[in-house]
Amino acid sequence: MNSPAHPFESAADEQAALWAARLDGSELTAADRRALESWLAEAPAHRALLSSYCRLSAELEAQIPALQGAAQTPDERSGRPHRPRWIAPLALAAAAGLAIGLWLGRPSARALTFAAPAGQRQSFTLGDGTRVELNARTRLEVELGRTERRVRLAQGEAFFNVSKDPSRPFTVATPAGSVRVTGTTFDVKSDTDSDLDVTVVDGRVLVRPGDPEGSGPSAPWVLGPGDRLSARGDRVSKQSLSGDDLADTLAWRQGRIVFHGAALQDALAPFARYHGLTISVDSGAAGLSIGGRYSLDDLEGFLQGVGSGHGVQLRMQTEPDGSVRVSLGGKP
Repeated sequence: MNSPAHPFESAADEQAALWAARLDGSELTAADRRALESWLAEAPAHRALLSSYCRLSAELEAQIPALQGAAQTPDERSGRPHRPRWIAPLALAAAAGLAIGLWLGRPSARALTFAAPAGQRQSFTLGDGTRVELNARTRLEVELGRTERRVRLAQGEAFFNVSKDPSRPFTVATPAGSVRVTGTTFDVKSDTDSDLDVTVVDGRVLVRPGDPEGSGPSAPWVLGPGDRLSARGDRVSKQSLSGDDLADTLAWRQGRIVFHGAALQDALAPFARYHGLTISVDSGAAGLSIGGRYSLDDLEGFLQGVGSGHGVQLRMQTEPDGSVRVSLGGKP
């Protein structure tokens, strides 16, 4: 007799359900606890999945009396136990399995939230195998449904390596527009409600600027490998990046940033976003030209390098309100 297929959306779902059952049914050994801790550490999504299945276990526990009543035969309810007693437990197990299947098959997929705080980057793998990397100060919500996969990026920057699944399109919704694919590698950045940047590494991407849900009548912009779309309100532009330009655009994934003749006041803006700081610069230093590759994690080192390159000293002062002031301090 063949076993029925499990109604789980992924191997992670199934593993979470198994751990929830073990936590509910018995005490874990030291080896079990080490295995559980190792599994939880593999991906941030594992902890959220386990929590969901533990809640389901509690809900089923509350329903067991009703399930037991449904599992009893007419003879048992009338006090005539003419059938083997193992029939009721089997029926109860079937009823519980049906409840799990119905719960997993709800039209609304479970939403998981992921975030990277200021000054940090995060990476994780979704239940469908999609790999996601978050730049600092980025928050997104993920729903993996049976007919579509949907991400809501409120603000920040994320890099996606989407597992191919033509039957479940993958959509990234932002306040400034939407991105739709079935399986490809791309970067999405949205720092404000009207700004959107989409950079494609591999595959094809459909972008609808100004259409957060991707359901409007306007034709989408089609991007291929090396293409970058930038939308600033109603102004939309598309360009093809060289290999070097593409690497520079995605340098944040290694915690780096690249400048080519940028003014210091403009170069400090990404540092401010990354660290969650307010940074101002005196007029004497604001126009200094910046070129080179720098670490986003080291603002002080960046300023020292810029000052050294121009033969001056840049002073960084933290104000009482936590903001940072950069000024020209004379010769080093």
